Parts: sequence; C-alpha cells; structure tokens
Amino acid sequence: MKMTFRWFGVNDDSIKLEQIRQIPGITGVVGALYDVPVGDAWPMQKILELKRTVENAGLELEVIESVNIHEDIKLGLPSRDKYIENYKGSIRNLGKAGVKVICYNFMPVFDWLRSELAWKLPDGSEVLYYDNNIIKDVDPIKLVEDMATNSNGFSLPGWEPYRLKELKDTFEKYKSVDEDKLFSNLKYFLENIIPVCEEVDVKMAIHPDDPPWSLFGLPRIVTNKENLERLVKLVDSPYNGLTLCSGSLGSNPENNIPELVRYFGKMGRIHFGHVRNIKFVSERTFHETSHLSSDGSLDMFEIMKAYRDIDFKGYIRPDHGRMIWGEKARPGYGLYDRALGIAYLNGIWESLNKMA
Repeated sequence: MKMTFRWFGVNDDSIKLEQIRQIPGITGVVGALYDVPVGDAWPMQKILELKRTVENAGLELEVIESVNIHEDIKLGLPSRDKYIENYKGSIRNLGKAGVKVICYNFMPVFDWLRSELAWKLPDGSEVLYYDNNIIKDVDPIKLVEDMATNSNGFSLPGWEPYRLKELKDTFEKYKSVDEDKLFSNLKYFLENIIPVCEEVDVKMAIHPDDPPWSLFGLPRIVTNKENLERLVKLVDSPYNGLTLCSGSLGSNPENNIPELVRYFGKMGRIHFGHVRNIKFVSERTFHETSHLSSDGSLDMFEIMKAYRDIDFKGYIRPDHGRMIWGEKARPGYGLYDRALGIAYLNGIWESLNKMA
C-alpha cells in the first residue's frame, strides 16, 4: 500500500509540498493539471513541470486525479470522438511521465455534491454536510453560485466555473440520457481508451458517484455493487478498474465497504482507495467526520483490514477532512485533519501487518 495526499498545485493550494513531505508514511501526492480546459489533451511539457515540482520535494507523482471527461462524451454526442482522441493523448503523455493510475468520474454535470461546506460540529470543527431535503428543492444554478461563494476563495474540484457556465443547456441535453444510455456511453469511451492504457501501462480507476443516487433528474450509475460489477465487465481488462471511495459508496448504508473491497480487490480491479468516514444523521443526510471509526458510521479498522486481506499494493489517500485548528483552506482539503487521518490509517495498517 502507498499512502498519498491530494494536492492542487503551487498556485491553488494553501498547503505546501514541504508540509506534505513531513507527514509520516507519505509516499507521494495525487495531482492534476487544473489550467488545461476539459477536453484538451494534456501537454507533455506541463506534465513534466508538475512531475519535477513534486519530485524536487521528495515525493512521487504516480496518480492523477482527475483527467476530467468532456460532457459530450458522457452525452454520447457526435463530437465525442474528437475529445476521446484528446483523452488518449493525455493517457499516452502521462504514461511517458511515469503515471500509473488515472482517477476519473462519469457523473453528469456535477461532481461531488454537498448542501453545506462548513457545517459546525460540537467540537468547533467544520465539515462538509449533505441534506437531501435541501438538495432536492434547491435551484441547481443557485447551488453553483453558493458553492463558489463559500469555498474560501479556492476552486472546488469538479465545480470549475467554465464547466458549469452552460448549465441550462446541459440539463436540456441530458433529458434523453437515462442510466442505460449513460452506461452505453461509458462503454464506448472505455472501448476506445483501454487499449491505449494497456499499451502504456496506465490504469483507469473510476470514482463512485457522490452521493450514489440520482440528483436533479440526472442519471448516476457508479453507485453500488451491481453497477460496479457491470462497469468492470464493460471492458474486461485489469486496466478498467475502480477508485473505491468509502465515503461516497458508504453514504448508502446498503453498500458494505469491506465486502466491496474484498470482492473487487480479489478481481484485481481496485487501483486507488479513498478512505474516509461519514456520520449518518438520517436517511440520505450525512456529514463528514474525522477518520476515527467512533466519530462516524463506518468502521475504518474493518475497511483497512479488507485492504490488508487482499494484499493491496495500490494507492490510498485520506479524504474530506474537517477544518480544524483555525485553518483556512479549500473545504474538505485542509492539511491538519487529513494528516491526522493518514497517521490513523497508517497506525491501523501497521497493527494489521504485525498481527498477521
């Protein structure tokens, strides 16, 4: 297992690589090029500049999150072939730079979604909060505005303004796309890119929908065991794999995370793990917590034990930490609580190894 930490770059992260390097047990960062428009091929020069920056700090850059997928690919429009060719170019360039895993998602329009970005817990820390009763009644356009206003001045991954500026038109296009059509469009995408992945030894790791149910009438398909199994069979290759996010899938209590880790891990299809905890408030209402099992509703020990049981050799990172100790950072992506999460997860991992 390689422990990693998501980093948003020199120009858009409150956290310095030198600080990340001091977290015990860290091996590398999970990065991306945030100044390349969605749909364009990632230039080799920019990739190498990012790689040099990371490696000069004594860290590895072996996982990218994310090479975002153009909406025309998800919609299955005739223009998708152009964007798929660009995506292949990005994969080839990343492979040449030594990247091993690309985390991506196939969520229509919106990436992860929350109703509040700074909900205060009794201990004074602030967390991301999801209340389905609020979300189902909110105007999506107002939601986009609120997310931008309350993000502490940082861009939010998956909520880049240029992606959402034509929201009304995009919603109209999705009226003809149901779950089966979205699966078909994903299959077309994977059939085109996986041969390139096999050629350059870069594994694709799709991230689950967050939360794992339909929103605003938009289809969502990366939601449960049945759909994950359907997904990995779309193109039967070890390069067609998963980012198994405990918090995203775990927000539906019917998803047994340790069981999913063992099931898909034994297939060799988990290439990246996001390990975090959430606390259920009521049906389809939850908030983020520290990674400590007793602070939330998920058992971190059992999740990490499942990874140990499959002899996981891939990448793991903590996720969506609390904002603590007066830190002002991108919501969910501060330094302190994610560093605590790494220490906690590494402690469990060491114990499991010594108990084996």
